Amino acid sequence: MALRVVQWATGGVGMAAIKGVLEHPALELVGCWVHSEGKAGRDVGEIIGTEPLGVETTRDIDDILGLDADAVIYAPLLPNPEEVAALLRSGKNVVTPVGWVYPSERQGAPLREAALAGNATLHGTGIAPGGISEKFPLLFSVFSTGVTFVRAEEFSDLRTYDAPDVLRHVMGFGEVPDKALSGPMQKLLDGGFMQAVKMCVDQFGFAADPKIRSRQEIAVATAPIDSPLGAIQPGQVAGRRFHWEALRGEQVVVRVTVNWLMGEENLDPPWTFGPQGQRYEMQVCGNPDFDVVIKGFQGEVGETGPEPGVVATAAHCVNSIPAVCAAEPGIATYLDLPLFSAKAAPHLR
Repeated sequence: MALRVVQWATGGVGMAAIKGVLEHPALELVGCWVHSEGKAGRDVGEIIGTEPLGVETTRDIDDILGLDADAVIYAPLLPNPEEVAALLRSGKNVVTPVGWVYPSERQGAPLREAALAGNATLHGTGIAPGGISEKFPLLFSVFSTGVTFVRAEEFSDLRTYDAPDVLRHVMGFGEVPDKALSGPMQKLLDGGFMQAVKMCVDQFGFAADPKIRSRQEIAVATAPIDSPLGAIQPGQVAGRRFHWEALRGEQVVVRVTVNWLMGEENLDPPWTFGPQGQRYEMQVCGNPDFDVVIKGFQGEVGETGPEPGVVATAAHCVNSIPAVCAAEPGIATYLDLPLFSAKAAPHLR
């Protein structure tokens, strides 16, 4: 019997997740919650640009709570813990890329209680945080001993991110530096990335300060830069860099960094991606030291189609569903789940 799956929200991740569910041999799409009135009451196939699927969208959470479903891929822009708790209490396992990768006891307590009440499981996943930032550094670290430092870092060109309102009003691009630095982005990122750092600290066994240090840097345009939100003018924010660090005394033992640039020209400071271009990097210092570079999750300017990293985020959610549904009730992190993988394309099965 296929596991019955609901998709919650149909932004970039949600659209890719629906397609992933349709390709997965162990999953069946049975429901879909949408945010906008314009998408409500339509066949999901119409939303994703395929033939009708026989699944109608809804904006009513009660419709979703009443469905006979095994799992929900919960992928709104921002999480609502009350919605997640309601889904869990209704007996539905929840997989989400918007939080709870490695929550503290206090952070996770209300949702753990809801999950236990519904005999369900919550799993936070994604790409960064949710994969590159903690799961894969831990995985690759088995090839070293005596670890002294761990780094995970993203280098992305945000000119491929076609969401102008999010870029300006949430991420702070095109704003003056003071407004960007005091905007919501740091706080929005802190929750997930601090959990990623804490997972690494705990699993490596570093005797680090429990407080994770966060800091941010800004680069401004020195000449007009074309971007999805229009031309970014001189003096406006065109690059952002965020760091999260765990320290043992004065020594940084775990660092996660995000580099978001509107290209590599006309920036002050003159930040670049370096000769390797857009990528994710992981570094482990120990015996031996090594680096891992992953390319392919960032699109190139001018390419059409969904951003590869968005599709990868959705895929990580989709592929985790069977393991999450089989897990003990409560909150399951990567540390609680077995190894799982993608499945072969339909025409090769």
